[in-house]
Amino acid sequence: MHQHAYEGQCTAEEDRHTLARSPVRNPRPALFALALGTFAIGTGEFGSNGIIQLFAADLGVFIPVATHAITAYALGVVLGSPAITLLAARVNRRTLLLGLIVLFLLGNGLSALAPNIELLVVFRFVSGSVQGAFFGAGAVVAAYLYGPGQGGKAFATVMGGLTVATIAGSPLGTFIGQNAGWRAMFWAVLALGLLAGAALLAWLPRTGDLHGGSVTNELAALRRLDVWLMGAVAALGISSIFAVYTFIGPFVTDAARQDPALIPVALAVFGLGMAAGNHLGGRVADRHGHLGLIWGYGGVLALLVLIGVAGGHLAILLPCLFGVGATMMFAIPTIQVRLTGFAPGAPTLMGALNLAALNLANSLGAIGGALTLDAGWGTLSTVWAGFALTTAGLLLYLATVARANRAAGFPTRRGAPHPSKQP
Repeated sequence: MHQHAYEGQCTAEEDRHTLARSPVRNPRPALFALALGTFAIGTGEFGSNGIIQLFAADLGVFIPVATHAITAYALGVVLGSPAITLLAARVNRRTLLLGLIVLFLLGNGLSALAPNIELLVVFRFVSGSVQGAFFGAGAVVAAYLYGPGQGGKAFATVMGGLTVATIAGSPLGTFIGQNAGWRAMFWAVLALGLLAGAALLAWLPRTGDLHGGSVTNELAALRRLDVWLMGAVAALGISSIFAVYTFIGPFVTDAARQDPALIPVALAVFGLGMAAGNHLGGRVADRHGHLGLIWGYGGVLALLVLIGVAGGHLAILLPCLFGVGATMMFAIPTIQVRLTGFAPGAPTLMGALNLAALNLANSLGAIGGALTLDAGWGTLSTVWAGFALTTAGLLLYLATVARANRAAGFPTRRGAPHPSKQP
């Protein structure tokens, strides 16, 4: 039997975590608390990018050395979050989220006090280790609050705080750093974390339905090829968002020949697209199986071509930036639903792995774009690196779907019933 092939084939673990109905009459405060937590985390992540020149100068290092602090955060997500998730497998998700907020406060408080770049790198790793585990546990709690069949909407709610951080939190954090010093930015993030922690403590339900599961179940998920294939689909496909986002500044000033003052506007437009795509993608992920990912990846490929050909015109560039953010975020909730479907007994770990894949995508997109620039192909050439990576991700996903259909004995023709709807 191929009980792990699709979302519809659930274990008792998933029934308890993602399909149980909430005893909370009004889940909105708890959902807000989860989004506030991810907003604080996202502000700390993206805001630190905006103050890199400031802490480099203050700590007496060159920019390339200062980027080690940014890289350490990403490594914390990729390595630290799955490790924390496994170690805390049996912990109640409410307790885990509160513990993660404490660790988040510790990491950012120590970052604000770091006397040298070496310790700042260590403290940023600690801060990053919170992110994936928080998103994973938060998605489990949100799914519990929403009720049956809304895992995509639940993950989109948790991701919503991160998208708002790209629109408001990151610019605000950068502004604080520029006007009050880079350490003040981390203190501001710590204050946001305190608010989030208070909200989580007050509004998250106390219930045994959110108890953790077996470490064996979590580890068993890592033995499934489909999980790793889906992680590769995410890391490859989503990289194009960072092949664009990382280079928005040069797109505006060098390609479109506009004043640097327009860069924050372009970033905000991109962030608004992310928020819109995330909201719609959560609904599509729960209702239409594969389509969220296929439409999202396909849409971003078309937009990347348009930017590569005509992105030097601001009237084309800005709508395309909105579109790239929207279409790529449209796909991410489907990735989470698919991951959880392949490993229903480890929903928290799958959320952590999804965030780890996003951080790998960050590196792949930035590296791919840098390679095209170094090759002398022009400012807008970074989108072609993203195009190649997302195409690879889409092709891998289609191959994965075909493989899963064959393994489960379901027809692969277009229009075939979704496995979860089979008797």
